[in-house]
Amino acid sequence: MTLQTLEQLKYPIGQFKCPEIITTSHIENWIEVLEQFPLQLKHLVKHLKDEQLDTPYRPKGWTVRQVVHHLSDSHHHSYIRFKWTLTENKPIIKYYHEQLWAELPDAKLAPIQMSLDHLAAVHFKLVYLLKGLSEDDLNKSFIHPEYNEEVVLKKNVGIYAWHCNHHYAHIKNMLVREGWL
Repeated sequence: MTLQTLEQLKYPIGQFKCPEIITTSHIENWIEVLEQFPLQLKHLVKHLKDEQLDTPYRPKGWTVRQVVHHLSDSHHHSYIRFKWTLTENKPIIKYYHEQLWAELPDAKLAPIQMSLDHLAAVHFKLVYLLKGLSEDDLNKSFIHPEYNEEVVLKKNVGIYAWHCNHHYAHIKNMLVREGWL
C-alpha cells in the first residue's frame, strides 16, 4: 500500500480546514451536520453483523465497532468542553488518550447500540445548546493542552462537524470496499 493510499484511507475527506472568517452560515451548516449525524450513522451501521463490526476500516486502523464507540466518547468530551468554556474563563481542557480508550473492553467488545444511543443523546443536547449561543459565546475559547492551542468555540463546532463526516466516510468507504453496502 502506498503512502498516498494510506493517507487517503486515514483522511478520506481531507483534514479539517477552518475558514479564516467563520460566518453564521458556516455555524448553521455545521450545526445541521451535528443534528443529522446520529441518525445517519445509525442507518449506516444498524444491519452490520459482529464480524463486520470487527473489521478495521483500514490496515492497522480501528474496527467499525471501535470507531462507533470512539465517536460517542469523543463527542461526549466535546460537549463537556463547550460547557466548561461557557462557564469558565479559557479553561484548560482535559486531554484524553483516545488510542488507549479504543483498546478498552467497552470499545473493543461492547454492542454498538449503547454508543449509538449515547451519541444521539449527546448530539441532541449539544445541538440544543449551540442553537442558543450568542456570537460572544461562540467567540469564547479553551486551551487544548496537547497542542497548547487556544480553540475558539465556533471553530470547535466546525471541527466536530468535520469529525462526524470524517468517521462516517471511514465506515462507509470500508463497507463499499468490502461490498457490504
